[in-house]
Amino acid sequence: MQKTRLRLIHISRCRGITRNVIRRFLQMDPSLTEIYKLSSLEISYKYLIPQKNASLFYSDLHNLSVRKRLKKDISDFPIITIVDDYYPPVLNTIKDAPLVLYAYGDVSLLGYNKMLSVIGTRNPSNEALKKVEFIVEPLIKDNWLIVSGLARGIDSYAHQVTLNNNGKTIAIVGSGFQNIYPKQNTSLFYQIAKDGLLLSEYPPNRPPIRYHFPERNRIISGLSFGTLVVEATERSGTLITVDQALDQGREVYAVPGSPLYPQTKGCHRMIQEGAKLVQSAEDITEDWINFGMKYHTI
Repeated sequence: MQKTRLRLIHISRCRGITRNVIRRFLQMDPSLTEIYKLSSLEISYKYLIPQKNASLFYSDLHNLSVRKRLKKDISDFPIITIVDDYYPPVLNTIKDAPLVLYAYGDVSLLGYNKMLSVIGTRNPSNEALKKVEFIVEPLIKDNWLIVSGLARGIDSYAHQVTLNNNGKTIAIVGSGFQNIYPKQNTSLFYQIAKDGLLLSEYPPNRPPIRYHFPERNRIISGLSFGTLVVEATERSGTLITVDQALDQGREVYAVPGSPLYPQTKGCHRMIQEGAKLVQSAEDITEDWINFGMKYHTI
C-alpha cells in the first residue's frame, strides 16, 4: 500500500492526464506498477489518451527532477491519498473526489464530526462581519469546525472569527502552499497552519490558476455537513459551491439581509429556491440533531 500511494502521488503530478484518467489507471492496475513499464504509445492505446498527452505524461513520469521535487515535498508536508485508510470517508462519496491532498497543520481535524462550510462574496457589506460573528461564534462554542476557502471577504471572516474564539478551522486553498493566495491573507494562512489545517490538491510549488478555485469548491462543500452562505451577489462564484453542495446531498443555508444591498440578492434567490433561511446558529444545530446521523452514514 505504501508504494501504491507513493506512485499515486507521483502520477498525479505528471502533466498530460486528468483525475479521470488516473482513476482509469487505478481501476485497471490497482497497484499502479504497469504504467511505469509502458511506452507512451502503449499508454495512449491502452488508456485511450491522445498521443500528445501520453507523450507529455511519459516524459514527466520518467523525469528525475519531478521525482526529486516530490521527495522533498513528501518530507515537508503530510499527504493524504484516496487509497489511504484515513482518507476522509465523506469526501470519498462525492463526485470527482480528490485523489491527493497536501496538508499543512493539524491533520487530526479531518476526524471532526461537526463541520460547516461558511462562504460568501469577496466584497462583503459593512454588516457582513457582524453576521459571521453572530452565527458562527455560538457554533464554535458548540464544537463545530468551520471550513472555508481563504479568499478575501466572507471566507477570511469565517476563518478569523473561528480562530479569535479558539475554534478549529480548515482552509481549502486553490494553490500550492509555497504560493499563498491572496497575498493579503499571508498572516491568516500561517495562523491557520499553526492552529488549524490547510488542504490543497495542488503540489506546494503550484501557483494559483483561475480554474483551481471552482475545483476546490467541491472539497469545501464535500467535507461539510452543510454550507452556509452569508452574503452573495446574484452572479457570485459562491453559487458554484452551493450547486456542488446540493449535488453532494449536503444541507444549504443562507443568511437574509436588506434588499438594498447587492450582496444579499444571491442569498435571497437561494432562499426562494429552497435553501434554509438562517436567523441564528440554532437553525443549523437543529438540523444537525435531525439529520446528523444520516450524514455520518454516507
